[in-house]
Amino acid sequence: MTLKSYMWGMRIETIISLAVWLTVVNRIDPQEAGFVGQAFFYLSLWMFLSGALILFLTWMRRIFTDTEIAFTYLGMSFRQGVLLALIVVILLILQSFRVLVWWDGLLVITGVLLIELYFLSR
Repeated sequence: MTLKSYMWGMRIETIISLAVWLTVVNRIDPQEAGFVGQAFFYLSLWMFLSGALILFLTWMRRIFTDTEIAFTYLGMSFRQGVLLALIVVILLILQSFRVLVWWDGLLVITGVLLIELYFLSR
């Protein structure tokens, strides 16, 4: 698979997940839908943010390095995009339960940073 075909696939996935997320926001009432509606909201948001961040990180690596080097770091961009989207979604979930304070956010960020450091050291 070439970098170009991977990027087009990620763009299509991001657009589809954005459409799903906007549909969930416009059509589902979180008070009536309960857990299932909230799960759809957070899952579709995570998919959209993951795709957008993966595209952004890959684009940044292509700008600052050669295209072939960016292709070798594609797995790193994928992992970092997914983890950054996970941070945002976890913080939003904590905020929806009204338990988010600065040290909880710092703990979430530290936990995800430790996961990333584990993968970088392997």
